[in-house]
Amino acid sequence: MTTFEAVLLGIVQGIFMFFPVSSTSHLALTQHWLIQRGAELPAPESAEMILFDLVVHVGTLVSIAIVLRRSIAHYLRSLTRDVLGGADAAAPLHQRLYIRLTAWGLAAVFVTGVVGLALKDVFEQVFAHPLAMSGTLTLTGVLLYWTDTFKRQPRGLKQLSLWVAIVIGLAQAAALIPGLSRSGMTIAFGLIVGLKRRWAAEFSLFIAFPTIIAATGVQALSVFRDELPRQIGAWPLFVGFVTAAVVGALALTLVLHLLYRARFRYFSYYVWLLAAVIAIAALLGYM
Repeated sequence: MTTFEAVLLGIVQGIFMFFPVSSTSHLALTQHWLIQRGAELPAPESAEMILFDLVVHVGTLVSIAIVLRRSIAHYLRSLTRDVLGGADAAAPLHQRLYIRLTAWGLAAVFVTGVVGLALKDVFEQVFAHPLAMSGTLTLTGVLLYWTDTFKRQPRGLKQLSLWVAIVIGLAQAAALIPGLSRSGMTIAFGLIVGLKRRWAAEFSLFIAFPTIIAATGVQALSVFRDELPRQIGAWPLFVGFVTAAVVGALALTLVLHLLYRARFRYFSYYVWLLAAVIAIAALLGYM
């Protein structure tokens, strides 16, 4: 992988990680396009390329830390206070808000991990089939359009429960399939179970940290145990990581602005158009 290719893929990840249009599918499609034009890249469904995809996903976690630094700092202070007692010293641990939120976040990640590991091989095969991605992108568009029809929801952080976390965890597991947007799926199902838009978005971003880091670790072990020659060195991984972090910070700021104003349907039109283009290209043999 060249530096140019790493920068290009980092830009794609940075833009589309937070736009709810499936960054994974955009990465896979860009990789198919590069390979068709002679780039010496591993196949999009290969373990090594999937590891690169996850590394640039980790880069966009830096974007979250930058854009939501105040919310993250508030969460960490509040969690520390709850653990140490603070104002709720008389309350049992499980009744302290930020301990409970942390537990529900970990529960969502656990559900994602169980389903994701069980179906990992099946999900990864979609990387090799653009026509299948066309179908999953179409479904993403339907969900995005649907989210804009939701009225103001009553459920705040204090009403977030275990079953809500499980539903969002299952939505995140489904989004391991290329073409299903992780942010789109988790936010949509957060709204379906009654979360307010802000908390659906922030809970989705919150559980991205442990999910992506754990997935990257598992994939890295898989690649490093493989004795095949490497096509992606440390430098492209670093370049892709940094590029995704910088571009992602700009994209996340815009996405949150649109989400809070119920404008996700704009993305649904783009996703449907992209799905149609991919389907036509696949059927004509161009992909």
